[in-house]
Amino acid sequence: MAGIYIHIPFCRQACHYCDFHFSTNTHGQASLIGNIEAELRMQKGYMGGEKVNTIYFGGGTPSMISNAEVNGILETIFKNFDVEPSSEITLEANPDDLSPGKLSELAKIGINRLSIGIQSFDDAVLKFLNRAHDSGSAVSSFEEARKAGFENISIDLMYALPGQDMNDWKKNIDLALRLAPNHISAYSLTIEERTVFGKWAATKKIKPHDDDGAALELLMLVDELEMGGFEHYEVSNFAMPGYISKHNSSYWKGVRYLGVGPSAHSYDGMSRQYNVSNNHLYVKAIESGQIPATFEALTREDKINDYLLTTLRTSWGSDLEKLSKEHQYDLLKFHGDYVHRLVAEGYAALTNETLRLTKSGRLLADKIASDLFT
Repeated sequence: MAGIYIHIPFCRQACHYCDFHFSTNTHGQASLIGNIEAELRMQKGYMGGEKVNTIYFGGGTPSMISNAEVNGILETIFKNFDVEPSSEITLEANPDDLSPGKLSELAKIGINRLSIGIQSFDDAVLKFLNRAHDSGSAVSSFEEARKAGFENISIDLMYALPGQDMNDWKKNIDLALRLAPNHISAYSLTIEERTVFGKWAATKKIKPHDDDGAALELLMLVDELEMGGFEHYEVSNFAMPGYISKHNSSYWKGVRYLGVGPSAHSYDGMSRQYNVSNNHLYVKAIESGQIPATFEALTREDKINDYLLTTLRTSWGSDLEKLSKEHQYDLLKFHGDYVHRLVAEGYAALTNETLRLTKSGRLLADKIASDLFT
């Protein structure tokens, strides 16, 4: 099985924390959508005819484009790829875009999973983040999505926000649980240099959360959501039984995927490619019959390190037997002392040739993975 990711690079306004590729200028939107469809046709052989079982509209803000444009992209995918009838088809959306009419039409054209970017239920925090919605529209958009028939809804939350304390965070978690989504993705605020927050941090206008404070907020989230019936299946992701994100899980499981649109990434098992992060250059290349991508062939070491980095973030962990069979790499031979120290200190468990990080270990997942790199 394989996945397709579509990057829609438009936003109504720039969130102060965002470092993804996007544009608030929608001039040329129709042309860009047309070229995304053209790239899908050009890339129809990328995954070697493998069946597609997940489609994901990300961004940017995919809910900004019209339902007709979403439908046109889906029709192009179904005409050019072998898509499973029961595929998970996700669309990222902002609350302010989700009118009852739009939601009803999205359901009719085949979107069966929504990922709503709520971020916070606190109006002051939303204004600080420069989000376009308020807490009222966050709640109402979720409720309207349920009324429109969406049975699989994920929401995004942010923690480690300047000025937010543990009580504030607990209130956000309680409100999220009250809505009863099927899935929650929660991300620690990262201050990126090229963002508004990056500039504010450089001039001491804001003071970022310290790592210990962020860790305490994540541990609170884990405890509260697990008591609420959620599985913490990846460092930033929680799901009710049966609602793990199939698309995102494919990234962590090494499944092939095709990414189309400006800045989209693709992976075919042997290499990665990265589309140019510029709308004009992207359109110009596609119109001339070129895929505007940088190509990277993966070495054996790249594959080993990628496997460790992605799987150690998950509840299923790293299969050491698979590492040995597929990549001829004996992790315990090279890092046995370190692994056993992790186990002794309560950061990991090693059972049946599978290395899994504990609740405290996942707080250090990226550091532990890098320590195990070949």
